[in-house]
Amino acid sequence: MTLRTYLLSAIVGALFASTAGAQESLVEYVQNSCKSELENFCSTVNPGEGRLMLCFGAHADQLSERCEFALYQASAALEQAVAAIGYVGRACRDDIVKLCPESQPGDGRILECLEEKQEQVSQGCKDAVSDVVE
Repeated sequence: MTLRTYLLSAIVGALFASTAGAQESLVEYVQNSCKSELENFCSTVNPGEGRLMLCFGAHADQLSERCEFALYQASAALEQAVAAIGYVGRACRDDIVKLCPESQPGDGRILECLEEKQEQVSQGCKDAVSDVVE
């Protein structure tokens, strides 16, 4: 597993750990806001691998304003998550490699390792994690 994968798992986990089920809530928000579109246009689509988004794209001129707004909100949240991953990844790369080489990604284990070794973690990494998680 690459360092990029470790960082991705750590940051995404941290972003969504602060409010339980935040990622699921985002999906539920889109599902609820686009309920009629899902039923009317995409009911035969097998979810996964972007197929629902392709269906929405094929029916873009028929989406309700509510559904369009939900898709926009979801897109903005994902864009923010990607920016956070890059920010923390750059700030914490050396700390993760040096202090947490045995930590498996997922379930906040890398951030837990950084917290356990916080006295050794660089100030730049501490600041980035604090900016993203809080």
